[in-house]
Amino acid sequence: MAVDDVLRAYSRDIRASMGSDFTGLSDNIISQDYLDFKRDTLPELSIYEKWASVLGGVINMHLSSKDESAIKKDLERAHLNLVPSQVAGLSIVSFFLIMFLGGGICFAWWFFTETFPYILMFLIFVSSFFVGYYAYSMPERLAVKWRLKTSSQMVPAILYTVIYMKHTSNLERAIGFVSKHIEAPLSTDFKKVLWDIENGKYASIKQSLDAYLEFWKDTNPEFVESFHLIESSLYEPSEVRRIQILERALKVILDEVYEKMLKYSHEIKAPLTNIYMLGIVLPTLALALLPIASTLLGGVLTSIHIFVLFNIIVPFFVFYLTAQVMLNRPGGYGETAYLEKNPMYYKYSSRKPYVIAFLITFPFLILGLLPFIMQIDYLTYNVDMLNSDIIDSQALFNLNSDYTYGDLGLSFLGKSENYFFGFLYDKTGKHQIIGGPFGTGSLLLGLFFPFAIALFFAISYSLKTKELVKARESTKKLEAEFNSSLFTLGNRIGDGIPAEIAFARVAESLKGQVTADFFRTVNSNMQTMGMSLEDSIFHSSRGAIVYFPSNLIATSMRILIESVKKGLNVAAQSLMSISEYVRNIQKINERLRDLLAEVVSDMQSNMTFLAPLLAGIIIGLAAMITSILAQLKGLGTAGGASDLAMGFGNLSQIMDMFDVYSMIPPYFMQIAIGIYIIQIIFILTGTLVTIDAGEDRLKQTSNIAKNLIRGFILYLIVAFISIASLSILAEVALGGLMG
Repeated sequence: MAVDDVLRAYSRDIRASMGSDFTGLSDNIISQDYLDFKRDTLPELSIYEKWASVLGGVINMHLSSKDESAIKKDLERAHLNLVPSQVAGLSIVSFFLIMFLGGGICFAWWFFTETFPYILMFLIFVSSFFVGYYAYSMPERLAVKWRLKTSSQMVPAILYTVIYMKHTSNLERAIGFVSKHIEAPLSTDFKKVLWDIENGKYASIKQSLDAYLEFWKDTNPEFVESFHLIESSLYEPSEVRRIQILERALKVILDEVYEKMLKYSHEIKAPLTNIYMLGIVLPTLALALLPIASTLLGGVLTSIHIFVLFNIIVPFFVFYLTAQVMLNRPGGYGETAYLEKNPMYYKYSSRKPYVIAFLITFPFLILGLLPFIMQIDYLTYNVDMLNSDIIDSQALFNLNSDYTYGDLGLSFLGKSENYFFGFLYDKTGKHQIIGGPFGTGSLLLGLFFPFAIALFFAISYSLKTKELVKARESTKKLEAEFNSSLFTLGNRIGDGIPAEIAFARVAESLKGQVTADFFRTVNSNMQTMGMSLEDSIFHSSRGAIVYFPSNLIATSMRILIESVKKGLNVAAQSLMSISEYVRNIQKINERLRDLLAEVVSDMQSNMTFLAPLLAGIIIGLAAMITSILAQLKGLGTAGGASDLAMGFGNLSQIMDMFDVYSMIPPYFMQIAIGIYIIQIIFILTGTLVTIDAGEDRLKQTSNIAKNLIRGFILYLIVAFISIASLSILAEVALGGLMG
């Protein structure tokens, strides 16, 4: 028996004999500092942990060894403090919770209306399966999210490790240096590697690092291979050979990332096309058939079913398909900017943009709900639609609940005696709505409801990210120039000039560039404030890095300060190596963006142009079909003209097939499809950002704002033109038909 097995067996006996004092301990001792750090840097994961820990234990689930092993692996990768049984328990509880709540709603509906909503019950049953599966597969998605965000920092991590190891062949100090200056969550992992040594879990840095690398051997083998090469350099007696091995380690991860992204860019074209067809085109085309389907089914299909289908089930289906595309994305490439470290992060986390956006969009929301607001007895005079008389009532405003097209001077949109909102009332003369609104006017006003929602998110997200995006672009420009400036600084130090003097020389030679201000600030702090080189760069209030926030600059300067201790030649080589490697990384990033440009641009076009265009036209067609059916119903009821009966047979018998009063009003269909367009923009924008740049919340939020403005304004314009033009066309056609 191995020594570890003996110790583990005796430790269990000791715990059992000591009683409950040791029952909370586990074999994997984790530092409290690490737990605090994880909780501070990854608060979004605690929500799922909280629900799983509370509800997951309600039902004690026993999983197969295969499923338990897979879930446990995902939990470890996502750094979730849960066990597989809690995940399965949460899935079952969420399934039954949705079923019971949905069933309660359906039975309440049956109790008050005496008709059981079978279709709604079926949709709720399907939704409960989706929710249960979503909860069960959440660890996998969180693990992928962690992997994408972590893998985007792998190349810089290997770079900084190689640079540090070139002048100091000490793996533990190199890992410690990288853990302090690389971004989370990879910095969290590296700190845990060190903490596992301090806590005695592993005896050496190699054992701890190798154990950590086991997590990445399946998804990022190039990262594992690079670190194994770095470890092998420790045993190389030749200095020249050691440097070559370190350089090889960086080349391995750069080449492999490029090859994997090249393959991925070709593989995702077909899945994204399928997502567009199944998630956008087919549901939107099906919308045109809903008016006829609802009339044929005699009220079985209602507006609630449309909202459940288009705004819950189909979006979830699209989200699932896009999640599968992201699951296959290779790591090692993407943005590495850590949003919370930005000095202007308070603007992103502020709630003020939401308040401003609400104040701006609230009037549009009122316009969208105006058809129903006008039906409130206290606000307007009730109109008897049967006799076209005003029913005596008290009204706050001197307005009728509805007006005819003739009253408003809009006879071109419909018959002069038809009403603008087009509600259906009972035949007792009371002001009780039994259907609608079917009027073209209500449909046009209804466009403002989803527009208000889209505008709310567009304005708030734009206000949240505007300054941060500008700062990021400025930082990128600064880093692009800083690459060549590093090379110049390395040359000056390589000539034997001390670093303190080299900064002044470089600032003089870089006049007119943004980076010249950085070197000038460092030099000014040393000359006028008497600061050391480290304080002049990293002082909390006066340091140059405060005015030039950049991870590349900060890490490069840290490496400079560390390498200067080893000599000027070491410092010069380190800076020139950083400059060369960063230049290579920038080239690879540009090549990868070129490879993904076609896929991203195609889906961007589908999301912001084709989908809104198609949806707007379909809404107009649905409105025209509803208008034609309603007017033909009235014509058939009246008996119709003799020549019309000769041409079409008994129109009354034909129209009896269609229950016009149970049709789904186009007003609700338009709101459902408008909200669906917003959901699609949210889902697909997040997918495209992840494909193009990895896990990047700032870019995702900023792009959502831009896409909402572009896509929804196009939808609004096309829907307005389509509704107005097709309604006029229907009136002209029916007018000619009836005489």
